[in-house]
Amino acid sequence: MINKLDDMLKKLKGDKRVTLSVAAAHDEEVLLAIKSAVEMEIITPILIGEENKIREISKEINFDLSKFKIINKGTIEECAETAVKLVSSGEADFAMKGLLDTSVILKAVLNKEWGLRTDSLLSHVMVYEVPSYDKLLVTTDGGMNIAPDYNQKVKILKNAIEATKPLGLKHIKVACLAAKEKVNSKMQATVDARALQEAGERGEFGKDVTVEGPLAFDLAVSKEAAKVKGFKSKVSGETDIMLMPTIEVGNGIGKALTYFAGAKSAGIIMGAKAPIVLVSRADSHESKLYSIAYGALIAGHNK
Repeated sequence: MINKLDDMLKKLKGDKRVTLSVAAAHDEEVLLAIKSAVEMEIITPILIGEENKIREISKEINFDLSKFKIINKGTIEECAETAVKLVSSGEADFAMKGLLDTSVILKAVLNKEWGLRTDSLLSHVMVYEVPSYDKLLVTTDGGMNIAPDYNQKVKILKNAIEATKPLGLKHIKVACLAAKEKVNSKMQATVDARALQEAGERGEFGKDVTVEGPLAFDLAVSKEAAKVKGFKSKVSGETDIMLMPTIEVGNGIGKALTYFAGAKSAGIIMGAKAPIVLVSRADSHESKLYSIAYGALIAGHNK
């Protein structure tokens, strides 16, 4: 079982490599993260973008490209299309967003002819290593779906479960967040959360998954809080996946974990035929490496 993000790196290091196609790789921060992943023997990259810039930057950061394929493309649209096609054709196992807008690569991913779309919903999955929590915490969705309805939450949760399985958990515990524990028809988050719990009880998310909701944040992460409130729970203090009611809640909790709680993190887009690594310029170098590793872990698990 993987309890720390560094455990993920150790598990992947020197293992059979997966191939990562990088769209618009002509960026120093992106290439530094790729270099680290290569040095740890986590991935084999295919770099797509402005070849002269890729080679120039790589020389500056002492990144030896002699063993890796570079595909010269002049526009970001061509970069995204090529990166996605490499995955859909089986030449690469997953893709990464480089120096281009998220919308550009997602448009390529969702292309009906050669993209990676499925009947699922694309959703953002983050995994956090919080110093005060004794396991990794997966949260979703704080980055893509604004105000998902019940059916969308079902797909978002299924994506998160698929992203959590490679962490090696024997049983996955899910907390569906809301502002209170009682169902209130005026608070849709509580209604959806209870419906998700009932779906879980019917086995819709798998026999090794327990879904509970609605739960307030304190009950999701603290057994003591549940004890004080007299709340009987199968997941309190042991939550593996925290399902957010809206993007604002997911985004706010994620940033609070990072900036107030000192959490380390990795992020991925799920719901396509392969994971998509989306890193931000604001992400630390460490976080970028963890995100690549997380994508490699999921891609390798699905091979």
